[in-house]
Amino acid sequence: MTALGVGIRNSADLAVNQANEKCTVKGYKLVLDPQDDEKNPAKGAQAATKLSSEPSVVGVIGTLNSSVAQTVQPILANKKIAMMSPANTNPSLTRGENYKTAPSRQFQNYFRVCTTDDAQGPFAANYLVSKAGKKKIAVVADGKTYGEGLANEFTEKAKALGAEIVTREKVQEKDTDFSGVIAKIKPFAPDAVYYGGEYGAAGPFSKQLKEAGLRIPLMGGDGIVDDTYGKLAGAAAEGDLATSVGAPADKLAEAKAFIDAYNAKYPKDQGYSAYGAMSFDATNALIDGLARTVAAGDWSESQREALLKNIGSTKIKGANGDIAFDQYGDSTNKLLTVYQISGGKFQPVETGTLTN
Repeated sequence: MTALGVGIRNSADLAVNQANEKCTVKGYKLVLDPQDDEKNPAKGAQAATKLSSEPSVVGVIGTLNSSVAQTVQPILANKKIAMMSPANTNPSLTRGENYKTAPSRQFQNYFRVCTTDDAQGPFAANYLVSKAGKKKIAVVADGKTYGEGLANEFTEKAKALGAEIVTREKVQEKDTDFSGVIAKIKPFAPDAVYYGGEYGAAGPFSKQLKEAGLRIPLMGGDGIVDDTYGKLAGAAAEGDLATSVGAPADKLAEAKAFIDAYNAKYPKDQGYSAYGAMSFDATNALIDGLARTVAAGDWSESQREALLKNIGSTKIKGANGDIAFDQYGDSTNKLLTVYQISGGKFQPVETGTLTN
């Protein structure tokens, strides 16, 4: 399981344990049943099918990857099982393929506590073009739903701001040798690279870019925001940039209790990573809805529809701020943060929302 997955699993487990200690769901003990989809849509479908056959399953905290979510959503929706993502950022998951012109809710059972790439991509472009002053940008993506979608959103906004996208290239998520794509990029002499994908490929890509003489910043999205990125890229990572959903948990007063509890319970793990606070909030939103649902009657599969309605009306405080959902199941919390690598780790630069 990746560092991002470990953070999601542990944070959900922490919320479940705290709820049991407080008897939040009166008359019931909650149990977490972790499943690792390994970022594979087929394995995600298998896990969703297994979970949907269990009458006692009240909800699923996940998925991490938007491409996996696309296969899991209809399986869980068929049984009206709540799906709460701490990390999916592709806008079409909630609002459909025509999310910009004709948004329409896709699945009544699907919610997420993070904002989406139609905000994150432009937010990144605003910073890289307007503040960092980069005007010749090469865009590279990994071919997956998340990476391609984020790169598309960034590209549209960067062009609108007057930047030139000198080339658009594709790599594979498991690539380790990026010499071919670097050879294509180098003649364009870009002053930055924007990468749509995750840290496993982005770190080595950044390292090889600099080794090839392209001493320019690589910028990515929330999928690269993990300390592992700095370890993979080494000294080449210094100055690289990323955006991530939400505010830095360690900068939020609301998150202190979560961070302290997490570190006390999981001192040997790699930390809560990019989505830990989001996973904690997603789990607590599910638990809040469940507590209100069983207060009106004992749990059974017939209660799932009532649970979905109760989740939709959730309004609670979380580690990442207010937790509530709009008519599409999207989070009403639209905060985003720009990070920059300093000393091998991502450090926050600025937090805000997309204003234009």
